[in-house]
Amino acid sequence: MASIFGHTVVGTTLGKLLLPEQRYWRWWLVAAACAFLPDADVLGFKWHVAYGSLWGHRGLTHSVLAALVVATCLTSLAALRARNDASYPAGRLWLLLSMATASHGILDAMTTGGLGVAFFSPFDTERYFLNFRPIAVSPIGVKNFAGEWAGRVLRSEVKWVALPCAAVLLMQWVERHRRAKS
Repeated sequence: MASIFGHTVVGTTLGKLLLPEQRYWRWWLVAAACAFLPDADVLGFKWHVAYGSLWGHRGLTHSVLAALVVATCLTSLAALRARNDASYPAGRLWLLLSMATASHGILDAMTTGGLGVAFFSPFDTERYFLNFRPIAVSPIGVKNFAGEWAGRVLRSEVKWVALPCAAVLLMQWVERHRRAKS
């Protein structure tokens, strides 16, 4: 898997891109959490859930269906709170949360290890990797994330995740300032 660092950077970046106004900063944090949420399936290791099973690591929680369900539930809850708010960005929020959650599987499919990602679970349980896999796989568990392995993972995520996200955010900033001047 990619580390929590890589996942949350992508989620936050998506938040800033899709809901760029500063007043939505809380949704940027929710998007960061959604981007990491699929790894809740690692709890299955404590209950001896097989890695390659439907409920195993990179299984159902990493699927497109799970991303859509998470986004729909969170957007629906937010809509209840914003019932009388005409400026509530329901469509953009749903898109943000579904993309942030789905980004998790995409990053994991770009790593150098694991069994692949069950993108189409539960309808198709086959695990997939992308052809482009430059991200060093992160060890599972906080206490395993140390030393040279952690350094290798973080270096690859800075190169392949953080720097591209920073570049996209810089382009957004330049474009917004260009428009403000015209």
